[in-house]
Amino acid sequence: MAAIYGAMIARSAEPGVDGHELTRDVLLLRGPIHYDILLPIDDLSRARFAGLAQAGIPLTAPQARWLVIGWGARRFYTETPTYSDLSLGNVWRGIIGDDSVLRVDVAGELYKDLPIRHLRLAETEYRALLDGIWESFALTPEELPDRIDVKGYTSSDVFLAARGRFNILRTCNVWIGEQLRAARVRFGIWTPLPLSVSLSFDLYHGE
Repeated sequence: MAAIYGAMIARSAEPGVDGHELTRDVLLLRGPIHYDILLPIDDLSRARFAGLAQAGIPLTAPQARWLVIGWGARRFYTETPTYSDLSLGNVWRGIIGDDSVLRVDVAGELYKDLPIRHLRLAETEYRALLDGIWESFALTPEELPDRIDVKGYTSSDVFLAARGRFNILRTCNVWIGEQLRAARVRFGIWTPLPLSVSLSFDLYHGE
């Protein structure tokens, strides 16, 4: 029930400015256990995430349309690409706490039947979201994302060290809510489950 109440009680980290035109598109893609944020690959995101090119992300590939980003527990996220790879040890580590990672990929044109929720943001909200996500990366002394040497889920994704700890109260879906609220987007104060993210979106951004 707490996961539902947390999704229903909404706020942003700081009050936004009313009246701004909503010109920027951001997508939330639901997976089996968590949501990813999909950012359009445009001039702003290319500039803000230029350091990802050093980690092998093909931001300038002609077919790249979306930057796909998800946050999660290091062992669980990097070692569980499918449910058949699930282990009790990794589940337990996620419950009690683990280092965090960001999984980053690019996507082209999206299938119309994907479980996607569509956010429209003002320019200031969009820029703040880009900044907040970039600040989630644990950077090297050279101020570049720190790539983790593990196999990805696809031919183009990478795992990168992230800031903050993952635990049962601060999950991958909680991170989604944190990023949106920090960008002054109205969203639930605690969204630990995919259901929580879905409910909060539908309450405050559904058409």
